[in-house]
Amino acid sequence: MRVYTKTGDGGKTSLADGTRVEKTSLQLEAYGTVDELNSFVGLLRAEESVVASVWDEQLRFVQNKLFNLGAALAGAPGDWICTDDVQTLEHWIDAMQATLPVSHDFLLPSGSRAVALAHVCRTITRRSERNVLRWIENSEKANEQNVAILPFLNRLSDYFFVLSRTLCQQEGKKSEIWSK
Repeated sequence: MRVYTKTGDGGKTSLADGTRVEKTSLQLEAYGTVDELNSFVGLLRAEESVVASVWDEQLRFVQNKLFNLGAALAGAPGDWICTDDVQTLEHWIDAMQATLPVSHDFLLPSGSRAVALAHVCRTITRRSERNVLRWIENSEKANEQNVAILPFLNRLSDYFFVLSRTLCQQEGKKSEIWSK
């Protein structure tokens, strides 16, 4: 089977249900950003401090859920993201935070490559959340989508923030605080 179909050469693509839409549509922007995030999560998983760790297992879960999220955003029927997924992220966040000192500071995305990549994942997650919300606000079809998508993305950005702090601590580095 060939990878190329040539059906997208005119600027349209097919959704999961076969509907053809413009490649510039808000819906494609939403799930395209989720796909971008998934690639960066894969890059984070390849970091030495993450490979063969509990973080790798968690990030594998996240990647699978991001594929589910992409399917939901592409219009595939079914409940692809559920409240249990949101609660799983909350459990992991709480467990990591229990090992960290309290901080109310803004942190610079630095310390190590893994820490910076966790911040990249956080910011792409926030963009994904904005794109999904923009699509929901402008589409009647979006209202049919799974109600756990936005809470999942919101928690996922929190997860990446806390993971960045946890990785920094694990690597024996100090989080760099923003100074005006």
